[in-house]
Amino acid sequence: MGTYRELQPPLRRSWLRLRLGRAYYAGRRYLLWCSPRFLWAKERCAELLPEVQCSHATPLMRHLRGEEMEWQRNKIVNLRLAVAKLDGVVLHPGETFSYWRLIGKPSCAKGYQEGMVLFLGRIGSDVGGGLCQLSNLIFWMTLHTPLTVVERYRHSHDVFPDSNRTQPFGSGATCAYPHRDLMIRNDTDQDFQLCLQVGETLLEGCWRAMRTPTVRYEIVERDACIRQASWGGYIRHNRLCRRVWDLSGALLREEALFTNDAIMMYSPLLPEQENSGHG
Repeated sequence: MGTYRELQPPLRRSWLRLRLGRAYYAGRRYLLWCSPRFLWAKERCAELLPEVQCSHATPLMRHLRGEEMEWQRNKIVNLRLAVAKLDGVVLHPGETFSYWRLIGKPSCAKGYQEGMVLFLGRIGSDVGGGLCQLSNLIFWMTLHTPLTVVERYRHSHDVFPDSNRTQPFGSGATCAYPHRDLMIRNDTDQDFQLCLQVGETLLEGCWRAMRTPTVRYEIVERDACIRQASWGGYIRHNRLCRRVWDLSGALLREEALFTNDAIMMYSPLLPEQENSGHG
């Protein structure tokens, strides 16, 4: 079994502490974006590369109530604005894709609206809320390509039960401008292109490249467990691994990807109910 890490109970920091922390990490991120160590992806091309490497889609709307439905409608506006910055981006060999460097800061002046966000296990709203659905999509597709995930974050809290879950726990990539970024590097010898679309009912995306895929990827969960922490709460743990198959169906290898530990915000002893659909 993989290493289990006991998390500490949620902290309640002051408004000033939160503001100072955000300013500090934002400053570090801006310096990183200026670093000569990285070749940042910036070219966008309307002409599509010939071969689809991986595609995926997620529903735009879920059945929620009241104010949360308004946040979902606003989320679609936010997704359209962000997709307009990312669709067609070409990732050349040696370049690094930065989610927030390409999108920029979501603001009312740019047309972004109040959407749903999760912060320390609590549901709220903020300008640009809902863009985690886009970073989740890109991250999940990237795991099914030879591209390298350089930086990725997930929520420190497991907020909703597994009912209707279609992907393993911990397979998302949360985002918060600018320091909680999603960064992907192209360590291959061919160009990759990110293609995205906000459709009528689905957020759709794919990675394209010059050549057809030579292997197939499968993401699997290992060492899944729930344990009670010494302070009384429950911690959920798992590891994500990637199985690589050749096109004839033979397993070539299994690679360790990420370890996830999250504080559960619901009782693991309750019977499963229909998922409210938050991500």
